[in-house]
Amino acid sequence: MQAVVKAPHTEIMIRGDISGKLLSTLMEEYGSAVNIVENDDDLVNVFETEWYKSVKAKTLPGDFLRIYRENNGLTQAELGKKLGGIPRQHISNMERGQISISISIARKLSEILNVSVERFI
Repeated sequence: MQAVVKAPHTEIMIRGDISGKLLSTLMEEYGSAVNIVENDDDLVNVFETEWYKSVKAKTLPGDFLRIYRENNGLTQAELGKKLGGIPRQHISNMERGQISISISIARKLSEILNVSVERFI
């Protein structure tokens, strides 16, 4: 029995000044499959796209709280302790939008998570 397996596509992206030695090595290894793009005119700033604007508009303060808390490796209980003894359930309710985040809590979150206070208002 014979089995035919298609090799997966290899994509290598290098930005900036690329040495001639590296380019020649890539050409030697991959031949005509190497695609060199001289400029990045086709790239767009993601923050200016309609997709980003629509996602940002749907992101609520509680979503930001959960994202930043997780990025800092904190559990809800740990964050509650850092906020001065707020119960874990209270943090959960803020993340789910069940209760709003007060200005004073937003300020503390800003300091603890090292982000702008506006994210939580």
